[in-house]
Amino acid sequence: MYSSGSIPPALLVPGNAISPAEQRVLEALLEGLSNKAIAARLVLSPRTIESHVSQLLLKTGCRSRTQLLLWALGER
Repeated sequence: MYSSGSIPPALLVPGNAISPAEQRVLEALLEGLSNKAIAARLVLSPRTIESHVSQLLLKTGCRSRTQLLLWALGER
């Protein structure tokens, strides 16, 4: 998990910052959880998780979930 609770904004696509909800989803993704498992853990719908993942991809400039995870691991 991230110690400060957020990823440094300078590493994101300019003008975008990861929200606390997106941060929680990203941390669960790093644990290897599926969208359905993340939804159950965070008491959200799977569609909401899909939306957060889509926003994370846009904000980081990543093209896939795998690339997003590699990006996040590089920011630790």
